[in-house]
Amino acid sequence: MRLTPSSTTGGRTSRHGRARLAAVAAVTLASLSLGTLPAQAAGPDARAGSATAVAVAQSAPLDRAGLRTALDAFHKAGMYGAHTVVRDGSARWRGATGFADIDTKQPMRPDMEHRIGSITKTFTAVAVLQQSARGRIDLDAPIGRYLPELVPGERGQKVTVRMLLNHTSGIGDYVLPAFPGILQDPGKSLDANRLRHIEPEELVRLGLAAPSAQPMGKHAYSNTNYVLAGLLLEKVTGRDAEAYITRNVIRRAGLKHTYFPASARLSGPHPKMYESFFGLIEPAKDYSEYDMSWAGTAGAMVSTPSDLATFYRLLLGGKLLGAAQLKEMKTTVPAYETEPGEEARMRYGLGLYTLQLPSGGWYWGHDGAVFGAGTWALSTEDGRKQVAIAYNLMKYQRFDEEGKPKPDPVTDALVAYVDGALAAPGKAARKSASAAAKAPAVPFAHPLVAPEQLDLRAAAVR
Repeated sequence: MRLTPSSTTGGRTSRHGRARLAAVAAVTLASLSLGTLPAQAAGPDARAGSATAVAVAQSAPLDRAGLRTALDAFHKAGMYGAHTVVRDGSARWRGATGFADIDTKQPMRPDMEHRIGSITKTFTAVAVLQQSARGRIDLDAPIGRYLPELVPGERGQKVTVRMLLNHTSGIGDYVLPAFPGILQDPGKSLDANRLRHIEPEELVRLGLAAPSAQPMGKHAYSNTNYVLAGLLLEKVTGRDAEAYITRNVIRRAGLKHTYFPASARLSGPHPKMYESFFGLIEPAKDYSEYDMSWAGTAGAMVSTPSDLATFYRLLLGGKLLGAAQLKEMKTTVPAYETEPGEEARMRYGLGLYTLQLPSGGWYWGHDGAVFGAGTWALSTEDGRKQVAIAYNLMKYQRFDEEGKPKPDPVTDALVAYVDGALAAPGKAARKSASAAAKAPAVPFAHPLVAPEQLDLRAAAVR
């Protein structure tokens, strides 16, 4: 394999270089499918930083100093900037650390808007379940009943709506084929496609032609599933899917800073969003301005951590769906293959997953990743304790010449912050680090796990 010469790398690659690219190919497909949270035990960098914070409406003490220290550790470990909200009942803490612009040193602010990637899928699933409640969509009906032209034949008759929403359809992901040359020269491919508009039907065609990591019936995360879900919404409602979700989910939740972008530019204050592509784009480049038609109802939305916390609290509290539909949403399948007798520590429902963090607690939510932007939102099952965080450097992980991941203090610090904020918001930075360091690896099955845990067939996608 040959890397196209660029500002970052060039020339003919060795056997070790080819192994590294194979690993990058695998984790790229996975990371663009969901997020960038690797399967590594948390162990944060202990260096202090300079987060800003605001605490409001406190009904119980939050450890503001501990939260600030843990958030700053994320920046000091190497993340450019992050902003976050932590909630425990009516108590709320908002914080920011690092930089929104690394050139001007503009500080990150807690109220900035951010691309939320695959967290969009939760909103899309809510909209589909609303239509299910009205009898317009049967979750166990084949998608071919609704979209026979797009998903014809045997697959259209076997893949159900439920299979789309919980990623057991066996349909491949369109992301790599939608960005020609991205594995050879990611910077060139991203620049060439920055303002390109892609129709959802074309994304579906690419996904249907792409290989899947798992056969039908087993969980294999694919953005194609949720582009199809958006087209399903359009078919049964007669309205544009993004417009329907805006009116019936976003506005119903009262969210003021959550939207599908109307252009490549974000409309509100936002950080620059830097893509490194595992060191193949060096220095990391800002991709905050991007036509998000390539993600659509699978990952195009913009929001803030505060809006996301409100959304998940309303959802888990039964305010956006009826009890029957929320139960369907929380009916899960294992998110990765386990050894005999082993219990999956991550399970995926309908646009919502449940995950066990290193300190032992189980939480509901989703994470998301697009070029330059990462987001993660988790809540207790009742929605009382919550954390949402957005950050602006993506695919910062590095691999050695054998394609094996190098130590990753950035993600260690991220997991420790999130775990501590949820497990013990009153003592966030005091016990989470030691508990996380001793715990088993966080089982993020879709995002950036070790290459040997992923289907390396992604390397063959051109």
